[in-house]
Amino acid sequence: MNTAVAAHAVPTDTGAIAVRGVSKWFKSTDGSSLQVLADINLTIPARSIVAILGASGCGKSTLLNIISGLVTPEQGEVLINGTPSRQFNDWRSVSYMFQEDRLLPWRTALHNVEFALEAGSMLHSERQSRAREALRLVGLEAFADAFPYQLSGGMRSRVALARSLVLEPCILLMDEPFSRLDAMTRAQMHEELLRIQQLKHMTIVFVTHDVEEAVVLADTVVVMAPRPGRIRDQVPIALARPRDATEAATAQLAHQLKSLI
Repeated sequence: MNTAVAAHAVPTDTGAIAVRGVSKWFKSTDGSSLQVLADINLTIPARSIVAILGASGCGKSTLLNIISGLVTPEQGEVLINGTPSRQFNDWRSVSYMFQEDRLLPWRTALHNVEFALEAGSMLHSERQSRAREALRLVGLEAFADAFPYQLSGGMRSRVALARSLVLEPCILLMDEPFSRLDAMTRAQMHEELLRIQQLKHMTIVFVTHDVEEAVVLADTVVVMAPRPGRIRDQVPIALARPRDATEAATAQLAHQLKSLI
């Protein structure tokens, strides 16, 4: 993924992402097969924010990895902007933000963000300009020359987010990206993500086990059940933004989601 910069395809009316009958098995240590996903069907509208919620071991990250093209399902298919993922050739329009920030310790914040552009043929001056703009977008332009050890956990997450945004993706996939942050910093990152999504009109799919995070951020919460992973329910979140996790309506939805897990 993310090897160059070009104009990206406009999502079709079928959704930015469509998961059709996806099932996945992994080999166990004893040689037997373990089914981790069973008949997943899911349509994610363009420019929406969708949370994949569930307990540990329900296949959330596996599903995200299948959507990203990093893992191939044994059954079913994924369509990206209407094209089967096996034929999709615009992976530069899809970015993936991992749970760990994965910053290179010997590179500054600017050079960590710039790293996402280095596989292409972009001129060095343009790479730096794009990287600086991405840091500005997440409020870290003043820390471009700082090394990761000089940054707080929240700032490191912002650098990782900037690196995911520097290619101006249509789709941003996130695997519990804020789970290691304290509550205050996590709330700040939620505000940043919503602000950037409104600005850039991206489709965002994120995995979480945090019910309140799902309610605060998502337009729709996909609740998964484990062993094998399957979709138990899809819950639309119609509350106006910004959302406060302590408000009655938000807490009521969170309680509803917890009862489904």
